[in-house]
Amino acid sequence: MAARMFLRQRAAPVATGALIAGIALFPKTSLQAEAPDSRKPIYDDFESTPTPPTPTLPSSEPTRTPTKSTSPTPTDRLAVQIGKTRLFLQAHVAAAEEKVNQFMDSALHLEESFTSTIASLAPSPQSGEKLMPGSLYVLVAAMTGSIVSRNRNIFLRATVPVAVGIGAGWVVLPVTMRNVSDLIWKYEQRFPAVADGHVRAREGVERAWRMARIHTQQVVNVVDEKVGAARGGVEDWVKKGK
Repeated sequence: MAARMFLRQRAAPVATGALIAGIALFPKTSLQAEAPDSRKPIYDDFESTPTPPTPTLPSSEPTRTPTKSTSPTPTDRLAVQIGKTRLFLQAHVAAAEEKVNQFMDSALHLEESFTSTIASLAPSPQSGEKLMPGSLYVLVAAMTGSIVSRNRNIFLRATVPVAVGIGAGWVVLPVTMRNVSDLIWKYEQRFPAVADGHVRAREGVERAWRMARIHTQQVVNVVDEKVGAARGGVEDWVKKGK
């Protein structure tokens, strides 16, 4: 036992010295493998030339590409139907909107035409004609004609108030009646037959009025002559009586 411990104590310094000597003698640079010699050998007469690749001729058979199925899928058919429905609805909505716009334009045009027509019937301020008392006078004249013709036949009861009212209008409101007459004539010109009948009726009335005035003047002249002759005879008789 004592000999073993003695050997361990003697072996420890020896191992330590061997380790130190090995570290000192170990080379610090690592050995590198020799690179292969890239120099050309002097005994090679020629280098081996690489053989060019032989061109390959294209095959005469056409290449077959995989064909896809051209039949539409249910999704495609649904998309087409939805597109057609949208175009159909869009066209009808646009047509309905156009109709509404045309109706509104016509209504506004009609309203503007009506207001401008009513305003054109009023007399100008320079004429000095007033509608309010004149309209009342015309209404009273028409009612008077209705009262006068109440015991007559139906034709007179229908025409006399209108004739009296129109006559009173031409007397009391001449400018307004002229405007109304021009407006009626403008609308009558759209119907040539009505306008022609109106012209003939007016010419007949004017001719009758002219003839009536002529005959009235003739009657007045005859009466004046008769009255003058009678007065002359009376004066002569009075003179002879004296």
